[in-house]
Amino acid sequence: MDILTINNANQNLRNVSVGKDVKICNFVNAYGCFIDDGSKIGTFVEIQKGATIGKNCKISSHSFICEGVHIADNVFIGHNVTFTNDRYPRATKADGTLQTEADWNCEETYVGEGASLGSSATILCGIRIGKNAMIGAGSVVTKNVPDNAVVAGVPAKVVKTLESILT
Repeated sequence: MDILTINNANQNLRNVSVGKDVKICNFVNAYGCFIDDGSKIGTFVEIQKGATIGKNCKISSHSFICEGVHIADNVFIGHNVTFTNDRYPRATKADGTLQTEADWNCEETYVGEGASLGSSATILCGIRIGKNAMIGAGSVVTKNVPDNAVVAGVPAKVVKTLESILT
């Protein structure tokens, strides 16, 4: 495991733990996160502290992986996928002063092994996406997704299962 710190016109990586054969494209902002062996991170991706990405994942361009997101092995994240980590975000406290990290509750999200998240999907915090699940492009996922389920829509609902596609 290597720890990368690169800050130049093309990269902003601070204390990023990476496994073997990880590819990080230009214009990635990542800090305090973990990326395991063989994963590929596309351009214009942000990965925040404490986020974890498993082995052999593909994170497509323009995606946002915030603190509290844990992605298992062999996961595909399409372009412009956004995760959230605070159910009730606010900019200021009741007295009008800006909030700090101490003022919010980070809710963790887990993406199961082999899952695929379509482009422009939004994943709300505090949920689990099951093993081999497929999230349709543009979906807004507001609750847990079972293993092998295909979900789509706003809010996302189960539309079929992988078993029904393969038989």
